[in-house]
Amino acid sequence: MKRRDFMGLAAAGLVLPRVLSAAPLEFTPGLVAQRLAAGDTVFLDFKASWCSTCAAQEKVLTRLKAANPDYEANITFIDVDWDTYGRSTYTQSMNIPRRSTLVVLKGDQEIGRLVAETREAEIKALLDAALSAAMA
Repeated sequence: MKRRDFMGLAAAGLVLPRVLSAAPLEFTPGLVAQRLAAGDTVFLDFKASWCSTCAAQEKVLTRLKAANPDYEANITFIDVDWDTYGRSTYTQSMNIPRRSTLVVLKGDQEIGRLVAETREAEIKALLDAALSAAMA
């Protein structure tokens, strides 16, 4: 193998896992019910692009997902745009008090919820609960 080919493959090996990491799905009406019916564990992130707490949560989530690929491999992440769906029937039925709310669902049960929480340990605990539910 030529050195140039080897370097190209090595670089691809470093970049490919980042490219393949699953981006969160964008919420649309019916998507959560569809994923839950399929047996998925769903992690909902009610967020707004202008929300500083949401941005802090996103940094923590990104760091934790990078440290443990099992999260993205076993949990369906769905972003719910607060500006679009904050006053929707779905959001109201879930009793979501505000943006920066994180909720984990499995089947017809809520596994856990955090509101305006940015501490890594708390968000990791919610991800770990989601992973446990997904693996059960």
